[in-house]
Amino acid sequence: MGKFDNKNVVITGGAMGIGKCVASLFEKEGANVFIIDKMEGNWFVGDVGKREDLEEFAQYVINKAGKVDYLVNNAKPAMKGIDKCSWEEFNEALSVGVTGPFYLTKLLAPYFNEGASIVNISSSRDRMSQAQSESYTAAKGGIAALTHALAISLAGKARVNSISPGWINTTDEVIDGPDALQQPVKRVGKPEDIAEMVLFLCSDKAGFITGENICIDGVMTKLMIYHGEHGWNYEE
Repeated sequence: MGKFDNKNVVITGGAMGIGKCVASLFEKEGANVFIIDKMEGNWFVGDVGKREDLEEFAQYVINKAGKVDYLVNNAKPAMKGIDKCSWEEFNEALSVGVTGPFYLTKLLAPYFNEGASIVNISSSRDRMSQAQSESYTAAKGGIAALTHALAISLAGKARVNSISPGWINTTDEVIDGPDALQQPVKRVGKPEDIAEMVLFLCSDKAGFITGENICIDGVMTKLMIYHGEHGWNYEE
């Protein structure tokens, strides 16, 4: 018997990376998984940033499942900076990263089962930035804020939490040397580090957790950096 036998799980951006790992873990625990992704494959092919695709996908899920237990908003917005990001590109990133999750939640909310849970995937960039990352950062900051608003609006219907991953290696590349050693835990993250938390937040064990953002970054965002310390040197 799996922990999530016959539970219905909806995952956006589930074709690769963190979303694929989340889908795989849920399936191993007996859940019925419904994925929407732009990549061609054995799932619903659609764009989370497009209203008509979300409406068609939501209807597809309801026709197949009837009810929804868990929603994981994971689809990744594009990253472009202020120098080159156009009006259209910025709005597209917000559509994928904020508007889409809001609208899909709205479409599925009448069909949530008792004990439903929503997990939004934000990013540690919701609190720190690199230059030329405005579209992605704005979208991730937006979904982190959307999380606590939805937690209040959906109180009694669904718990709503978000996860802010740090550097997660979603490729087969081995990342070692300075890129790994600069992390306080001496490695970069794995999709499983995030996926396991998604399943926990959806479980009954997390029944008193809602409206929270959990940063999983190997404590990288807590590392204070000063010139000349720990091998860090500032150069103009």
